[in-house]
Amino acid sequence: MKNRLRVLRAERAWSQQDLAERLEVSRQSVNAIETGRYDPSLPLAFKIADLFEMPIEDIFTNPAKEADQ
Repeated sequence: MKNRLRVLRAERAWSQQDLAERLEVSRQSVNAIETGRYDPSLPLAFKIADLFEMPIEDIFTNPAKEADQ
């Protein structure tokens, strides 16, 4: 799943560790999500959306859905 997490984090000048602490996950988890190696659970995706005050759809995109368009 593609996402804008790295861009959103950079806009706030947060390190991966800063974001990890805010989300209560490891820095490695943040890195894995940003690089697309790991898709967050639905509760974590909602937590990310709440933290950035954005709808989930504005942060995460489904590549399969993009291919259909």
